[in-house]
Amino acid sequence: MPDYDYRCRDCRKRVTVYQSYAEYGTQPVVCPVCGGSRLTRLLNRVRVMRSDESRLEGASDDAAWDSIDEEDPRTMARMIRRMGKDLGEDVPPEFDEIVGRMESGESPEAIEQDFPDLGSGGEADGAGDV
Repeated sequence: MPDYDYRCRDCRKRVTVYQSYAEYGTQPVVCPVCGGSRLTRLLNRVRVMRSDESRLEGASDDAAWDSIDEEDPRTMARMIRRMGKDLGEDVPPEFDEIVGRMESGESPEAIEQDFPDLGSGGEADGAGDV
């Protein structure tokens, strides 16, 4: 049987009510905590599965890049956060701190000084080449 989430306006609790598809919308809903009848339906988050190809297409959308002001770290941070979410990749633990600082307006150059080793891959990025 499907369950539906509600917020009771009488007791202010979030409650789950189990109803069949036939009952939903036709039967009155009663709060299981206080017995009140003033419930507001809450919509749960929906998770959408996307292919790797679809996520990469979204990240390369030229229209999304049009709103980026390279002189404003806030717009860059919004784009970085969106790309991180779209790509679904694991991010380093410093990601939230760095992007949060950019969202507050701090320059990437100032942040980079606090994270000198971030992004250096050692020999893999050519740092060890002679």
